[in-house]
Amino acid sequence: MVRSTANNVNYRDLPPCKIVPLLADEGKYIASESTFYRVLCAENQLAHRQLSRPAKHRCPEAYEANGPNQVWSWDISYLPTRVAGLYFYLYIIVDIYSRKIVGFSVHEQELASHAANLITQAFLDEGVSMVQLVMHSDNGVPMKGATMLATLEKLGVVPSFSRPSVSDDNPYSEALFRTAKYHPSFPMLDKC
Repeated sequence: MVRSTANNVNYRDLPPCKIVPLLADEGKYIASESTFYRVLCAENQLAHRQLSRPAKHRCPEAYEANGPNQVWSWDISYLPTRVAGLYFYLYIIVDIYSRKIVGFSVHEQELASHAANLITQAFLDEGVSMVQLVMHSDNGVPMKGATMLATLEKLGVVPSFSRPSVSDDNPYSEALFRTAKYHPSFPMLDKC
């Protein structure tokens, strides 16, 4: 009875924690929630039952840098100031082979247009040829913005993105931000 109810057209996409309350609303009691789970598990039907299955995120494609200007990593981080609530945004691009900072800028706003201008300037300053460079970043709004992606396409740069909510996929930029923010010359905030 539990299996046939769980496979009914009205309940087949729902987990037991939603089936039992719906049955209770109809005034029916077939089994407890734990019994539903146990029976479905025994029948190997306990996989994700909802129509909207969670997206599976794979590791980003691995790129190897055998020389300078092959793979760049870039990111944006906020820099606190002495004024409460006021931040500046540090845009930084680092070549992962040489660890050279090939471009940086500081702005009052986090915008894809600032990033596009910085990357274009770094591309020209370093003399990078078309279809030579991979740009790796996280999944921030400026990184995936139409302005940014159009700039990368125009320059012939291959975009690469981290998995959502995984900071380990972009360690070069994150390490530089930590160094910058914890350096003794960085302005310390007054503690009141």
